[in-house]
Parts: sequence; C-alpha cells; structure tokens
Amino acid sequence: MNETLKNNVIETLKTIFDPEIPVNIYDLGLIYELDVTDDGIVHILMTLTSPNCPMAEDIPPLVQMKVQNVHGIKEVSVELTFEPPWDFDQLSDEAKLELGLL
Repeated sequence: MNETLKNNVIETLKTIFDPEIPVNIYDLGLIYELDVTDDGIVHILMTLTSPNCPMAEDIPPLVQMKVQNVHGIKEVSVELTFEPPWDFDQLSDEAKLELGLL
C-alpha cells in the first residue's frame, strides 16, 4: 500500500466536517475502513453519527468527490454501514479534546 497516497486521502477526509458536531469525519471515527491500493483505487467503509442523520444523502457523495480529487487517485467507492452503530467511544483523542470530553 502506498502510505503517502493513504495519508493524502486521510488529510482530505479531515477537511470534511459533520454539520452537527464541529469535528471532521475522520477524527469522529466515522471511517471504519480505508483501503488504498498502489494504483489509486480507494474503498471507504463509513458510517454516520445516526441513521437518521439529515446529511445522510450528502456526506457520502461529498467524501467520494473530495477523495477522487486527491492527486494519484483513480477510482473511489464509498460504502455506508450502520453496523456497528457509531458512538462517542470512536472519537479520536484529538476530537475528544476539541469537544471538551478529555
């Protein structure tokens, strides 16, 4: 796996924010799996904070569009799941600090 390419994808994911919580989707723990091949194929398995999230139809296409624009990425697939359900335990320490939970 190309670590530089994967890191560039992660940095891009950190520019996408959940509208209800002022933390990016990566640090929120909404990205369950991130597979990046050496030839620029990306598969993202992600969730949302709630199945009833008002942005459920907007966030996955936004993720796909932004990651597709990363230099070296040829193809992006985004899969949405709600298993296991997201909870606050999935927050990164950085996100917990930002939200005053640490």
